[in-house]
Amino acid sequence: MSPTTVLLIGGAVAFVLLVIGLIITAVEERSLVAERLEYLDAEGIEVVNKKKIIGEWVGKQATRYTWGQSLTRSLARADIKMKTGEFVILLIAFTAIGGLLGWILAGGTSSAEGEVSLRVLSTIPGVLIGALLGFFAPILYLRRQQGRRLIKFDNQLADMLSLMVNGLRAGYSIMQALEAVAKELPPPISDEFRRVVQEMQLGIPMDVSLENLTRRIPSKDLDLLVTAINVQREVGGNLAEILDTISHTIRERVRVKGEIRILTTQVMTSGRFLAVLPVAVIILMYFINRGYMMRFFNPATRMYGIPALIIGAFMIMIGYFLMTRIADIEV
Repeated sequence: MSPTTVLLIGGAVAFVLLVIGLIITAVEERSLVAERLEYLDAEGIEVVNKKKIIGEWVGKQATRYTWGQSLTRSLARADIKMKTGEFVILLIAFTAIGGLLGWILAGGTSSAEGEVSLRVLSTIPGVLIGALLGFFAPILYLRRQQGRRLIKFDNQLADMLSLMVNGLRAGYSIMQALEAVAKELPPPISDEFRRVVQEMQLGIPMDVSLENLTRRIPSKDLDLLVTAINVQREVGGNLAEILDTISHTIRERVRVKGEIRILTTQVMTSGRFLAVLPVAVIILMYFINRGYMMRFFNPATRMYGIPALIIGAFMIMIGYFLMTRIADIEV
């Protein structure tokens, strides 16, 4: 292995260790209130006296754009205790490491004789594949955590309503009922309503706190609950009876959605498998038999090879989209 390769690998490892150190330091020094309220928008409470680190500057630059704001909401919904800047740095680190590994596996460290330009050109697909895999790995993990947390929250919502109804009938106020939910129920619903209670204790109006909750949890059942509470506070009525009716409706919706999820799991799994399998085979064949795969890009055959790859990718996307639409049943 050449000295340049050793230097690149050492620099990449040092960069990853630096990123991990920054993340650990930021998480340990974060106060509870700042941790709960850091994902509020500009209209919320601005947490002061934060430690100035690189992640904060990156986060400020990222949140100036729509994708940065969307990433901030996704981190809050997945309950990942990272700032936007820290996650962006993590993405950059994973992309760099993935590209480096792809370059090594593609033969970038080979000392075989030949023109340097041709050898570098042949390793470009490996670098791109590794960089893309490294870039999308944290994003896929983020989306998976977000989806799992949303499903768990929806499954706990009916029990939360039952607890609130019992508390209201026992003479609790809405604030006391929400505190009981935050204390008695397990995460993630207890964590989210604890944030609501803390915001209200800091002086934020209830409707704003509940709006922040719906922003963190994009659930139709939760939106129905928040709408009912806001309407009752404006026009009056028996909130316990309203929530009891909503609780029954939500229980039935959760049951039906669970049955649909079981019936459509096979279709979704087949769609993902059929979409990933061709891409995985192409990547594997590139690293195992690069000469065979490079025929798609040879000057003599690329007029057929490149269109074939484009048409194949387009058909894979269409097939995956149709399968997901078939399995997407509204309740």
